[in-house]
Amino acid sequence: MASFSFGAGNARKLRRIPLYLAGRLLTAIVPRSRDEWVFGCAVGLADGALALHTVATAHGERTTWLVADAEQQQDADRLGIRSVRRDSLAGFWRTARARVIVVTHGFGDVQRYATTGAVIVQLWHGIPLKRIGLDSAETTRSPVLPSVLSPVLRVLYRRTTRRIAVLPAASHLVRGRLESAFGLTDDRVPVTGEPRVDVLSTGTADSRRTAARERLTEVLGMPLGDRRVVLYAPTWRDGAPDPAVPDAGEWGRITRVLDDAGALLLVRSHPLGEGDYRPPRGAADRVAALGSDLVADVTPLLPGLDALVTDYSSLAFDAALVPLPVVFFAPDLEAYTARRGLYGRYSDVAGDRPARSWDDALAQIRAVLADPRATLAASRERSARVHAHRDGRNAERVYRVVRARIGATPTRKDDRP
Repeated sequence: MASFSFGAGNARKLRRIPLYLAGRLLTAIVPRSRDEWVFGCAVGLADGALALHTVATAHGERTTWLVADAEQQQDADRLGIRSVRRDSLAGFWRTARARVIVVTHGFGDVQRYATTGAVIVQLWHGIPLKRIGLDSAETTRSPVLPSVLSPVLRVLYRRTTRRIAVLPAASHLVRGRLESAFGLTDDRVPVTGEPRVDVLSTGTADSRRTAARERLTEVLGMPLGDRRVVLYAPTWRDGAPDPAVPDAGEWGRITRVLDDAGALLLVRSHPLGEGDYRPPRGAADRVAALGSDLVADVTPLLPGLDALVTDYSSLAFDAALVPLPVVFFAPDLEAYTARRGLYGRYSDVAGDRPARSWDDALAQIRAVLADPRATLAASRERSARVHAHRDGRNAERVYRVVRARIGATPTRKDDRP
């Protein structure tokens, strides 16, 4: 079974209602500091939270990262970031005292029961193509008594998202989606660009590619040389099995195309999804896993790739900044669209002929590796539509917006009550 679904997550939310109420009472008593910031991210010390943390600390803010486990604690220590365990008493206290709370996925990135009264900065974790939040019935689907409990969950979700003070948007197009999905007014959704993609606009294209290839070599434990690298990143199916998992025959055809092209396929199946992408024996030099256990945030590695294969993932928009050729592979387009829903027409993003089978996808991969010019042009057009800023200063713009919300200047104190 998949490790997570909206239904299972929503059932846990309903059981936690007494804890939320208790936390609300406690945060009404505990006074918030004037200047403390806390950060959290579902995937660890990564994503937009890390980019904004770097800027905030450079400006002298008092910051604490809430880590979920020992591995994240080690990452924080290695980076020299002050941290406490998220689910400890110290984690509750730091969250309850913070003036600013920064998250990337949800309030559970920090101590979820101690957020009331803070300035909430929700960075999110990608430009949505699939419908999210209030725009998708899946978000508030209840596994039991759906006609009764789903409306309750929708009310609770809307009340929670209304506490968000800042939700950065990549462009005015994306801004409209985020306002609708989170039920926010436009003054809370500034078009600053996403801090998470600053890494794709910092430095030169050559330096970004070199750094990404070196990191891939380190993570994979194999030299890449001049091999071309293709990343396959299917998105989450809301707890359902992934219909694109190759069978034995398809794996054989995949490895033959890779052999002919002298390419390496990296598979990054969604950490919350279900699906076994185990390649056949003898294909280790052509197919490798690049799961979240190896790399929490794949965005900085995109410049080291030669092509991306995906379905409904926001990585297609991130790749547009590189730019990177994208092959769209959507075997369950009709079913996924009916259940989850998409913003706009899929063809507006993926073109008129997305791959619907592995044979289709392989034909397009082969063509892209032979001549990427057409798909590169499509990526550049995609970037122009969804990214208003491409200067590597998105985190700085978000920081300035947050400072304007809270008013006072940073104090640069190290003492903590």
